[in-house]
Amino acid sequence: MKKIGFIVLSLICLSSSTFASSASSWKKHNQSIKSACLKVSQLKNTKVVSDIMTFDDRVGYSAVILEGHYPQAHMKNQRGRELCLWQRSTQKASVTEADTLLQSKK
Repeated sequence: MKKIGFIVLSLICLSSSTFASSASSWKKHNQSIKSACLKVSQLKNTKVVSDIMTFDDRVGYSAVILEGHYPQAHMKNQRGRELCLWQRSTQKASVTEADTLLQSKK
C-alpha cells in the first residue's frame, strides 16, 4: 500500500511540471500582445515603451504603453501615448489615449 502511495505521489510531482510554460512560450505570448497592440494603435511610428503589465486572471487583461506621433495634420506630428489593453480570453487589443489620462491628473 505504501508503494502505491509513493508511486501516486511521484506521478503527481512529475506531472505538475508539465503545467509550467517555457521561456519560449512566454516570449511568443509577449510578442503576440505587443503585435496586437501595435496593430490597433492610432499613432504612427508606434513603439512599445513599457513592460507588459499582467493583471490577475479575474481581470483577464494585460496592458502596455505605446508611444508614437499623431498622424493628423493639426497635431503637427506631436508625440502621443496610448494605453493598450489586451484581453486574454479573446486575444484582442484595444487602445485609448494615455496623454489625456496623464494630463487630467495634473
